[in-house]
Amino acid sequence: MSYAIEISGLTKEFLPLKSIYSFILRPLKKEKPFLAINNVSLHIKQGEIFCLMGPNGAGKTTLIKILSCLLLPTKGRAEVMGYDVLKDEAKVKSSIGLIGGDERNFYWRLTLRQNLYFFAKLYDLSNFQIKRKIEELSHLLEINGYLDKRFQECSSGIKQRLTIARGLLNDAKVLFMDEPLKSLDLPSARNVKNFIKEKLAGEQGKTIFFISHNLNEVENFADQIAIMHKGEVRISGTLSYLRNNVNSSSLSLEEIYTNIIKDS
Repeated sequence: MSYAIEISGLTKEFLPLKSIYSFILRPLKKEKPFLAINNVSLHIKQGEIFCLMGPNGAGKTTLIKILSCLLLPTKGRAEVMGYDVLKDEAKVKSSIGLIGGDERNFYWRLTLRQNLYFFAKLYDLSNFQIKRKIEELSHLLEINGYLDKRFQECSSGIKQRLTIARGLLNDAKVLFMDEPLKSLDLPSARNVKNFIKEKLAGEQGKTIFFISHNLNEVENFADQIAIMHKGEVRISGTLSYLRNNVNSSSLSLEEIYTNIIKDS
């Protein structure tokens, strides 16, 4: 079986931040590290939509940052498309696209086209490739009528579509999506979900690692679901597997989620 992402025993600890007064008053006191991710193991197949859920502070975004080579793990192993996140950083980064909900990463006074051109140049694409890619993505995401508007003049929904377009510029095989629908209204969110499922995963065979707090976004969308709490993956599998694990074939995802978080 071919896996796009393989994680074994991954752990991430953070040392607590100290103020200058802490160093003066308690210079020798050893602070206990904060365990953000605790012994996480996951195997995600190529071409599937994997949804990671959990409350704030569960460790979801930290996990994506490690898989994207933005943070170093404390221990454990992680591979993306067969490349080790510690040994093959450049190859991992060329294989992934990172899509979030943060508008601050764009240039607000530039147009959407200019923003996409700038980020495409970071991938060393030619002008011809950039023009073709912008046309293709703007059509797919239905933002072609907004390309020459300044970023600051666009609605939150259009800005979020631009975020997705930027993550697709390098034709990545694995897409990490950290709450990509949070700024969208219901019709726009539904359209983007269909685009992710039918075009990106279905037609293009991309692997989607999707983080969400919204249970309605995940049900009937994900191939595999994992629930994370306090740095640990409590359960992972298909929705049917999750229902069997709680001994009920009739429970909704919301009820399963509530039971697992409550019992943790």
